Amino acid sequence: MSENDYITTVGLEIHAELKTLTKMFCRCKNDPDEKQPNANICPVCMGHPGTLPYINKEAVKHVLKVGVALGSNLADFSEFDRKNYFYPDIPKGYQISQYKYPMVSGGSIHGVDLTRIHLEEDTAKSSHDQGKGGDEYSLVDFNRAGLPLLELVTEPVIHSAKQAGDFARELQLLFRTLGVADANMEKGEMRVEANISVSKDKNKFGTKVEVKNLNSFRAVERAIDFEVKRHIALLEKGEKIEQETRGWDENNQKTFLQRKKENSHDYRYFPDPDLPKLKLSEVSEFSIESLRAELPELPWEKRKRYLETYKLSPQHAEFFVSDLKATIYFDEITKSLSPEEVLLASNYVAVDLAGLYQKEDFKQFPKPEEIASLVKMIKAGEVSSRGAKDILAIMATDGGDPRTIAESKGLFQKSDEGAIEVLLKPIIEANPNVVADYKSGKESALMFFVGQGMKASKGSANPEVLKKVAIQLLRNTN
Repeated sequence: MSENDYITTVGLEIHAELKTLTKMFCRCKNDPDEKQPNANICPVCMGHPGTLPYINKEAVKHVLKVGVALGSNLADFSEFDRKNYFYPDIPKGYQISQYKYPMVSGGSIHGVDLTRIHLEEDTAKSSHDQGKGGDEYSLVDFNRAGLPLLELVTEPVIHSAKQAGDFARELQLLFRTLGVADANMEKGEMRVEANISVSKDKNKFGTKVEVKNLNSFRAVERAIDFEVKRHIALLEKGEKIEQETRGWDENNQKTFLQRKKENSHDYRYFPDPDLPKLKLSEVSEFSIESLRAELPELPWEKRKRYLETYKLSPQHAEFFVSDLKATIYFDEITKSLSPEEVLLASNYVAVDLAGLYQKEDFKQFPKPEEIASLVKMIKAGEVSSRGAKDILAIMATDGGDPRTIAESKGLFQKSDEGAIEVLLKPIIEANPNVVADYKSGKESALMFFVGQGMKASKGSANPEVLKKVAIQLLRNTN
């Protein structure tokens, strides 16, 4: 049987470190870029006897804000639980998390339904190495221990690796848009775990396997694809799928066994006695109305505006939506432009300026108002497309006002019909065979003269005026 005979089902668990000044349950600095090991620690986040945690209000607000953006249900009552397990990166011997009463439930994004979103503390960071004598050792950096961590769980409604990757990308974009998390996967600020199963029966799930700590979108997609093929190969041989936790080997592009899967009862969850119960409705700034009033334009709203209002191409719309800096820059440009001019601006920013940005001689981003001015010059026919590209290149390397640059470099389009007629006459007289071709109905002959006119004018002639004058001259030529 082929892969098409099996139904792939994936549920994702996504962890994102939240942007707050301090950790989740203490006053230690929340600094994911700290290079000095164990610099941001204290007796509370290290779990010393006699210490008491206290809740970071801003972290709670971040989670609720994400819930409002996703159309989820916000809990009235919530509490924190102790998730008990022993591992060197858990200084207390348990992790403060949420089990029975998450802060957010339901909602959807990118067509994927969500189960819950809850808040917990991150673990420390372990690193493993080998000494000069060949002995292996491990080091633990507790700077990350206790950082506020959002965990989002989807329903098992994802059916392909691509859908999983697209969902994770959209979620990262939402986090960044809301300003609640940077979610840089390469830094471990956003981590994805995938629960994968295959089945021939659409009404029955197969045995799921969890692949943990996927730290790139490509790894998410490739790990899912690998596991689907592995499951199917085992089932086709008549073997069973074991419920287990696996890791992803980036070098060898395959998963590997970590441990047999635990169930929730293995963690012995119980309410944390050191933290108060939360009655969220009693905090006015946690109301849906207050949180919604703080939301910026969301990625899907922005995408719709670009596609429907400005008629941008899907590629250009995604270019601006996926990069917050590009969005802000482009929206500043469009403030003084008509919808037609906005469409023109998108081409010069997403293609030409973006292309220049990749070159070493790119020195600066032109000011938004300078780009808008250039677009208006193009639309008015003052400069040609070729001239606009040259002006833009100068703006990106040396800076300056586009009108001043066009004047100094002779890049304004010439639209004077008399001057263009003087330019074209000798070209037409020198090419009687092409004139004959035009007289016989070959349209390409006209474009030859337009091209030669542009060449003779070094790109400064207005091509529309050039074409008009060429037709007039050719009609009067014997």
